[in-house]
Amino acid sequence: MHLERHEAVIVGAGLVGSLLAIFLRRRGLAVHVFEKRPDMRKMSLDGGRSINLIVTSRGLAALERVGLREAVLDITVPVFGRMIHDLQGELTYQSYSKDDTDCNYSVSRAQLNCALMDYAEQAGAVLHFDQELRSVDVETGRLVFSGAEVEAEQIFATDGAGSAVRRSLVEQGHLTDRVDFLSHSYKELLIPAGPSGSYLIEKRALHIWPRGEHMLMALPNLDGSMTVTLYLANAGERSFEQLQDPASIMAYFQSYYADAIPLMPHLLEEFQAHPVGLLGTVYCEPWHVGDRVLLLGDAAHGVVPFFGQGMNCGFEDCLVLDDLMNAMQDAPRSALFEAYTKERKPNGDAIAAMALENFVEMRDSVGDAQFLLQKEVEGILGRRFPTLYLSRYSMVTHSLIPYRRAFEAGLIQQAILRELCEHLDSAEQVDLGLAESLLEQKMRPFLEAHQIELSSFS
Repeated sequence: MHLERHEAVIVGAGLVGSLLAIFLRRRGLAVHVFEKRPDMRKMSLDGGRSINLIVTSRGLAALERVGLREAVLDITVPVFGRMIHDLQGELTYQSYSKDDTDCNYSVSRAQLNCALMDYAEQAGAVLHFDQELRSVDVETGRLVFSGAEVEAEQIFATDGAGSAVRRSLVEQGHLTDRVDFLSHSYKELLIPAGPSGSYLIEKRALHIWPRGEHMLMALPNLDGSMTVTLYLANAGERSFEQLQDPASIMAYFQSYYADAIPLMPHLLEEFQAHPVGLLGTVYCEPWHVGDRVLLLGDAAHGVVPFFGQGMNCGFEDCLVLDDLMNAMQDAPRSALFEAYTKERKPNGDAIAAMALENFVEMRDSVGDAQFLLQKEVEGILGRRFPTLYLSRYSMVTHSLIPYRRAFEAGLIQQAILRELCEHLDSAEQVDLGLAESLLEQKMRPFLEAHQIELSSFS
């Protein structure tokens, strides 16, 4: 087999790999991207397995850096808050921000991936498909694929949560990893568009049917349809293992999601045809090996999708790497890669923890009266004290505050909210004097210690 030599090889042409190729090409590197799947641009995009994604501040910042922000926004639908569906079909809207101006952007994973691959090729990257990785030799930089053998000066692993690069490095003793799977999985369904491409439910919202140990979600698509995702336990009384025939499937939906049934005319066929997808968190250390290999995106830190940050965190990886390359131009590449791990791993661990917490919030707490009261009080604090209070959700999705700082701030905020809401019957009764005192005592020192100015995000 002919041995090719390349300056930079990216393993994985998914969202992060395609964006990273653009970043590296802007620096003049000769970039080759190897992908185990066929070219998805030449295939049907319908698969019943792609959870819709949301693009938030971190993803937008990375896209802005390479001049693609507006192009990507053109294929998204803005979403301004959550619409909660209770068992009786009653609706409650929860804005993402204190004044309903901040939003997230819903996008088709496949459509965005295809666009980024196009942009990567336009930037000069060379994409190779149907190339499954067989082995990696860190010392020589040799990679053996199913149809090619190459040597690379530097290797970037962006091949997802099941990363073949990471697995090979673990087997060789270069790093350690762990994948913690949830006891829940997911299945994708569809609310089709109405007449003339109209939306059958509010298009400006993420729709959630919270039911305690399980939930249904829906996000808008450009064509008027809604991508629906059911999150359900793998085993037990209410679980995927119990839904094996038409009668049990329909009885389950009638019991818990009756108002959604008329919206999904092909519910039964889709439920039986579409696969069940696993949900898990990847923990890996370190995120680099010497000066040869660097892991980004899900290959380093795959997270569950309940904060909508998997892609955004991966895009931010690219942005941080670009910043470090600018700041460390004269440093050895090993020092650059080590600095990347030191900067990104604590943030990756933080968003992994918050994503798991948000699963509980979305499936259960969003329908809880005490939770809703705290959310109302949180909105009041954000409006009244904008330099001292920004919700953890907004810190994560609508700012560039490091994930680990948002996690730490959220712990302080939760303690303040519990104290303020302990004896309240309504949010209007909140003691604003006590609120200001608590924020000055507990939040201001934290913000000042980490040089965080909330006013720049309000």
